[in-house]
Amino acid sequence: MRIRARVEGTVQGVGFRPYVYRLAGELGCSGHVFNDARGVVVEVEAGAAEVERFLTRLPAEAPPLARVERVMTEPVPATGSSGFTIVESPAGGEPSALVSPDTATCAECLEELFDPADRRYRYPFVNCTNCGPRFTIVRGVPYDRPLTTMAGFRMCDACQAEYDDPADRRFHAQPNACPACGPRVRLLGSDADDAVRAAADALRGGAILAVKGMGGYHLACRADHEWAVAALRGRKHREDKPFALMAPNLVAARALVELGTEEETLLVARERPIVLARRRPGAPVASAVAPRSPDLGVMLPYSPLHHLLLAEVDLPLVLTSGNVSDEPIAYRDEDAVTRLAGIADAFLVHDRPIHTRTDDSVVRAVAGRPLMLRRSRGYVPTNIDLPVPAKRHVLACGAELKSTFCLARGSRAWVGHHIGDLSNYETLRAFTEGIEHFERLFAVAPAVVAHDLHPDYLSTRFAHEREGVELIAVQHHHAHLAACLAEHGETGPAVGAIYDGTGYGTDGTVWGGELLRGDLVSFERIGALYPVRMPGGEAAIRQPWRMACAWLVAADAAPPPTVRSRDGWEQVSGLARTGFASPVTTSVGRLFDAVAALCGVRDEVNYEGQAAIELEAACDPVEEGAYPLGPDLDPRELVGAVVADLERGVGVGVVAARFHNAVAAATAEACTRAGEGTVVLAGGVFANRRLLERTRALLESRGLRVLVPERLPPGDGGISYGQAAVAAARTR
Repeated sequence: MRIRARVEGTVQGVGFRPYVYRLAGELGCSGHVFNDARGVVVEVEAGAAEVERFLTRLPAEAPPLARVERVMTEPVPATGSSGFTIVESPAGGEPSALVSPDTATCAECLEELFDPADRRYRYPFVNCTNCGPRFTIVRGVPYDRPLTTMAGFRMCDACQAEYDDPADRRFHAQPNACPACGPRVRLLGSDADDAVRAAADALRGGAILAVKGMGGYHLACRADHEWAVAALRGRKHREDKPFALMAPNLVAARALVELGTEEETLLVARERPIVLARRRPGAPVASAVAPRSPDLGVMLPYSPLHHLLLAEVDLPLVLTSGNVSDEPIAYRDEDAVTRLAGIADAFLVHDRPIHTRTDDSVVRAVAGRPLMLRRSRGYVPTNIDLPVPAKRHVLACGAELKSTFCLARGSRAWVGHHIGDLSNYETLRAFTEGIEHFERLFAVAPAVVAHDLHPDYLSTRFAHEREGVELIAVQHHHAHLAACLAEHGETGPAVGAIYDGTGYGTDGTVWGGELLRGDLVSFERIGALYPVRMPGGEAAIRQPWRMACAWLVAADAAPPPTVRSRDGWEQVSGLARTGFASPVTTSVGRLFDAVAALCGVRDEVNYEGQAAIELEAACDPVEEGAYPLGPDLDPRELVGAVVADLERGVGVGVVAARFHNAVAAATAEACTRAGEGTVVLAGGVFANRRLLERTRALLESRGLRVLVPERLPPGDGGISYGQAAVAAARTR
């Protein structure tokens, strides 16, 4: 008998065709396999028992990077052919094949990289079907070499022989290359025989190095070198935000941070994200790496170039995005040299083009589960299914901060890589180019465009500039609720505690501490944080002491010593009393800012969420007391209690802990009283580990089912997916 099987999922660029070839040979099946625009097509011919075994094993034993979503079979006439072949991919057809994310170097390739007897010894671009670049080099589908940025490198005879040999793990590995025929690395301005060793020497001497990686340029320096780290901060205009670190290996990472089982699992995973973990006392890093943070963000090498560089330096490195703060990461060579010339002392570059820029992903473990803080390299463009399929193609434009976009077709949704804050031309261009690339890659022609309610977001304006589409406005916090529901395959109803910094409300005010009851289609607002003024509008986001003024006015409380001597205190308090230039907000993020300022932790911020992050870091880990805060979420009495404690000389750690405990207890009580069995905790405030763990534990102790974002960030990086889920549900 002969059957034709169509295999859909992530089955291109992951060694699936050679796997099928070997499986067919093992079972004595004849036929062929090829890639097309939709996935992989297989025809096998053999006895009924052999064909049945082939179909059973086909998805079950797939290569490690493959993700088989479904196999559809149909009988076809037997041909009596013998042998099994991989045939050329046909041209044309609507693309729907899934593209694999970039994947960390596998153990076999690493062994070759450091084997002096191997022809790829110290070759910075070693890869195979189980590892290496994918998404960042793909220009189109099907995933064949001509449609990648490797098209300009013609394989030598030895590489071609590997590529053509079904028994070789590089059989049809599209980025396959070697020193004789592939990309090369060089240190600009140097004639050193070994560019990596020369770059390592510069790093050891305290230089700042720009390094071209998989998805863009990094800026690197020794993590233990105070002058180098301080110089990098100054040149990059990044005052306080912690730098990420790359450790040479797991042993070195353990010397930097305290790693539990969950953190180690994330750290060594093939995605190789930056993992946030508690800083180990005496960690060998400069004080400027992560000022006032008890955590460090650590990752392990994920490309051969990183492995070589870290092995040579044999020290942890700062490895931060190659940009000036607020700009997207540089990824094109000429642009990188121009933009980073005032920051880097040297450039380690290579000639394999990057088609799509991607930042490193960031994740932390919370209560034994992953909490995604930034989803990009290693995870994108893996699709996340929608529980309600989209009847028409959807584009969701996301929010303004931590921008992502999302495209949806049927039950599949593709959330784009992290873009950044849509605050300038460069990030907006990265946003639009990313959308265009995904539209081509996944054959999405949007008929429905979802966007935030805020009329001044650049993402909203972009949506309104699309012609011939149906526009669907989705309230910011409803999108958070919907994103978490949909990620877990749910449609609702559920009650959601959605806490963040800023979201445009249906009443035109600034929301941010919302209790919602809803599903994917609609919601009702059943509660909110007590509203106060934001003195000076957006200035209050940058200057938390202004929010301290507003909450003290609302609570009719006298200012504590930490803030009452502040210049401008009376003027800003006057704004809060009169409401002049002071919009109303229910933001929990701004409440955290206010308490941080009252405690003297942070008066002004240099990056989003800084005050709340430092307030969480200040918490006394053993303090179990809590300030008064009821399920009505009116913190005025709480603010008075905070001031009273500070006046009595109670330590900041105790005050911060009591505040966190109060918010967790009040949230749990409010959600319990809402009467739904399922509770969603989402919004950027829930990136706070202490708040999330305590709120979740309290809810689960009451028998409630708690959903928390895991595959997407709880903050605005998940908004676009929520918008797509709402649009799909409303237009079905």
